[in-house]
Amino acid sequence: MLPARRASPGASPGPPSGLPGAGAGGLPGAASVGPMTAPPTRALLVRHGQSEWNLVGRWQGQADPPLTSHGHRQAQSAARSLGTVDAIWASDLQRAAETAAIISGELGVGPIVLDPDLRERQAGEWQGLTRAEIDEQYPGYLEPLPGEAGEGWMPKRPPGWESDESLTRRLRRALLRVRREVGPGEVLVVSHAGLLYLVERMLDTDGERLANLDGRWVDLTDPPSGPGHADDDPRLDDIAQVGERINLLTPDEITTPGQI
Repeated sequence: MLPARRASPGASPGPPSGLPGAGAGGLPGAASVGPMTAPPTRALLVRHGQSEWNLVGRWQGQADPPLTSHGHRQAQSAARSLGTVDAIWASDLQRAAETAAIISGELGVGPIVLDPDLRERQAGEWQGLTRAEIDEQYPGYLEPLPGEAGEGWMPKRPPGWESDESLTRRLRRALLRVRREVGPGEVLVVSHAGLLYLVERMLDTDGERLANLDGRWVDLTDPPSGPGHADDDPRLDDIAQVGERINLLTPDEITTPGQI
């Protein structure tokens, strides 16, 4: 297992020292980039491997359960599906950090950069609860099961739920750090379903429920200058362009949790 380091809030532009350059093979699904003044950073954002709470159906949020043994095997399999990568970043929650560490060891790329801004959405009072427990304690809050939705139903969340604005601000900070450190290369970013769903909504791309080790390609660019483009503004459309969904596992390895 290769060592990890913490992301630096004030990281300067340029690729991390000691990491290999972008290879010709690239990651699966990556499009080649033609000549341009500032080529984008190709970021593959993926959901971590199966965790202990994924297995039993408990909402995680920023709680910190580890991977299951199957989650470890998923990460090993995902590494075999990847091609060349210039850097690996991850949330510092252990289910993401463990996934990244396994992939890092298989690929020989490191150190992993652990960034707290890549953590899952804070789920407040729902952390540690199953769907049945949430339905009992917060009736009518969760999306109805298929065929049970009534007309005019609107989702509700508990008081401690992290807002989209807060989540967008910290995700933007993290993505800009990735952009400035990696530069025109390819990076694997191991994070969480709540962040990936937010990216898809913010960039007007809806997707199906994410399985473990499902991912989404995103091209990262430098933000424009001027008002409304600061590092902590609650927007992504000025620094990110969404690409295709990708899955790194074989059908028999896939697990699809019903909670974040």
